[in-house]
Amino acid sequence: MPGAEGEAARVAGFLVRHQLPGLVDVHTHFMPERVLNKVWAYFDAAGPLVGSEWPITYREEEGRRLTRLREFGVVAFTSLLYPHKPGMAEWLNGWAAGFAARTPGCLHSATFYPEPGVEAYVRRAIEAGARVFKAHVQVGAYDPNDPLLDPVWGVLAEAGVPVVTHCGSGPAPGRYTGPGPIARLLARHPRLPLVVAHLGMPEYSDFLSLAERYGQVRLDTTMAFTDFSESRAPFPRVELGRLRDLADRVLLGSDFPNIPYPYVHQLEAIERLGLGSEWVRGVCHGNGAALFRLEGNGEA
Repeated sequence: MPGAEGEAARVAGFLVRHQLPGLVDVHTHFMPERVLNKVWAYFDAAGPLVGSEWPITYREEEGRRLTRLREFGVVAFTSLLYPHKPGMAEWLNGWAAGFAARTPGCLHSATFYPEPGVEAYVRRAIEAGARVFKAHVQVGAYDPNDPLLDPVWGVLAEAGVPVVTHCGSGPAPGRYTGPGPIARLLARHPRLPLVVAHLGMPEYSDFLSLAERYGQVRLDTTMAFTDFSESRAPFPRVELGRLRDLADRVLLGSDFPNIPYPYVHQLEAIERLGLGSEWVRGVCHGNGAALFRLEGNGEA
């Protein structure tokens, strides 16, 4: 585990170099303890959706993890959680609402699953103040075009609530991952504020095309450009120009705490793309602050 003081100093240097008031991280995970322990056990076992060794860098109790984010200058973050079967989502939403209420800086997060009653509990979550949803097509093993979800996407599009969606085929493909199902979804819901997790890894180019076609589609950087991901699914350098041109729709994501390297490495991996400080400021703060209508220095 990285030394807290040394890593915080490196993050502070990054903030100074790019004149950043703090970080807005749209892809972090906080969950009920027993759920998170099961997630960690799955990573430890290198389960089929992981496929290789994946040490958890920040295997710490909840309070320490929150302190870490504050030490790193993260002023707004999410508690993304996701069900893998029916009957989980509404319970997870209740936990996430309580977590956001007691945790400064946390954007009230929620989720859903294709099941009877899903539209009703998504509406209730929005009415309760949910500001971001998580959809995990890979873990949930569901088609985003499932008829049960069609009214949900419509509700989210109408409310303008972003949905961070793991829809790319990394680290291992699923039955419904890849750009095809999402392209069909966006054809029906073109105003849906969809945030493509992991930049759509490894189908980067296809998801860049969807972002160019649909003005409400964004991409988060989660694990992209890092040494870990570059050795497995490198971002094509010929696409850097397209990434630069989408400057206002790329968002910082990290996957904290479930990452196999220090948090600062994600920031330095973004920096070493060489797209300039203005681009870095937008990705790491400005774009997320605008999306979530954060005030002042971006605090939630």
